[in-house]
Amino acid sequence: MTFKFIAISIAMLLLAAGCSSTTASISPAKYDKMNCPELNSAVGDTATDISRTAIARGKVANTSVPTWLLGGERVKTAIANRETARIERLQQQQQVIVATRNQRCPSSL
Repeated sequence: MTFKFIAISIAMLLLAAGCSSTTASISPAKYDKMNCPELNSAVGDTATDISRTAIARGKVANTSVPTWLLGGERVKTAIANRETARIERLQQQQQVIVATRNQRCPSSL
């Protein structure tokens, strides 16, 4: 393997992991308009997004960056931190959905 190929491969991995997480945030007011099956689906979708983001964060965190790739560790850390922040936002979103579901859907308790 050549130096250039390895550098490009690592850069692509880090970029792909950073770009793999896209979620549109839903306003809490929208949850009030959802029925129970839609709220259940939203909880499942959010859980899937949390898992997907955690897997991507783990892949980035476990990536071995060669010492000759200047700034590689810093980029890796920045991407992992961004994924951690996204997981925290998704968990907050899920808590709002669950609270709304608990209020409106007595059978989900």
